[in-house]
Amino acid sequence: MVAVLAFAGLGGSFMQTILIPIQSKLPEMLEAGRDDTAWVITVTLLVSAICTPVSGKLGDMYGKRRVSIILLSLLVVGSVVCAFSPSVLPLIVGRALQGMGTGVIPLGIAILRDELPPEKLGGAIALVSATLGVGGALGLPVSALVTEYFDWHTLFWVSAGIGAVAVALYFLVVPAGESRNQGRFDYWGAVGLAIGLVGLLLALSRGNTWGWLSAPTLVSSLIGILSLLVWGWYELRRQNPLLDLRVSRKGPVLMTNLASVAMGFALFSSSIVFPQLLQLPESSGGLGLNIVDASLILVPSGLAMLAMAPIAGRLVRRVGPKLLLVAGATIIALAYLSAVLVQPNIWLVLVVNMMIGIGIGLGYAAMPTLIMLAVPVGETGAANGLNTLMRALGTSIAAAVVAAVLAGSAGAAGGTGAPTGSGFFLALVLGLAAAVVCGVLASFIPKPRVV
Repeated sequence: MVAVLAFAGLGGSFMQTILIPIQSKLPEMLEAGRDDTAWVITVTLLVSAICTPVSGKLGDMYGKRRVSIILLSLLVVGSVVCAFSPSVLPLIVGRALQGMGTGVIPLGIAILRDELPPEKLGGAIALVSATLGVGGALGLPVSALVTEYFDWHTLFWVSAGIGAVAVALYFLVVPAGESRNQGRFDYWGAVGLAIGLVGLLLALSRGNTWGWLSAPTLVSSLIGILSLLVWGWYELRRQNPLLDLRVSRKGPVLMTNLASVAMGFALFSSSIVFPQLLQLPESSGGLGLNIVDASLILVPSGLAMLAMAPIAGRLVRRVGPKLLLVAGATIIALAYLSAVLVQPNIWLVLVVNMMIGIGIGLGYAAMPTLIMLAVPVGETGAANGLNTLMRALGTSIAAAVVAAVLAGSAGAAGGTGAPTGSGFFLALVLGLAAAVVCGVLASFIPKPRVV
């Protein structure tokens, strides 16, 4: 069961990054403008952010296995739509459906709490939680390798196959479960959360293109912030809210979620910097690797996250999740510090990226344990969905900020179009700062109370 939940989680998170290596080629492939093809990436982010907390609540109410199978089935449908897409519009629709697959990760963690004895829970949670980072980390090199040797539509047949296998395994292996939280689904809460998240994430993801002080960015940000404020006021007055903000504002849950944003930022900073640094020509200050060789350098990071899961499970029981989160943030900070102080080279990138993978593996193992120790059983799916959303919010902020830093350095270089060494340096410093902030926040997490 644990292996099936982890496999499904890998498939769901894999969708986030499979097109990033060929993003710059999409306008030519689809015969569309860059503003249109950018939605192929953005729509997956938006749908994933909305679907993750909503699917967690639906799982608590109607059964986690049932909702997971629906999400995976939609992922398969979306992958097939993308595989047959000759133009940008059906590809955007398919990518939106693929974004729903991320919701299986918090649902998988909640299933583990329902089904496993306490002595086996730590390692299993660590493995399934790590898939959020592992799938994204492996998605970059795998997609680069596939698109190098096959037609780019092959990526979607691969993702469709992963989703179909996951659906079959869910039917065969994962128990239906009995935990239910009866009541009416909070439709207005879901609508309010969707509007708020779309507004905020749209501004973050498109700010570089629109301009950070442009009217679309400012209006989108304002709509997002105001909608979330109204949504929070509404949720606090509901008897059966979409997300119980009274539970979410508890010290352990709130501080863990804030630390999750910072760790998500630290993870994605390296995912943006290192692929570009590896492939940039040596004459421009890069390391001059082709896309396949660069991908192979990045693979060990995802494998390190995966390998840390069983170790992290044992450490959770011995030292506790709070100390494990602090340790993970410290390892990431040391990795970034090394990258800042030492002249970039291939071996440095390999080692630093592996260290970040180890730190992420430890941190992502600790977060759901901290959450579950502080929330009722009936809120497990929704609470873990919110935590997954916080990690995704961190990666979205990193994508916007680091991309702006690198683009700014490229513009300052006289129109060469390539980021400069100062741009890479500043981006790595931001990753270091995020890791430090995560460690500091984690150190202030109050001791969770078992509910």
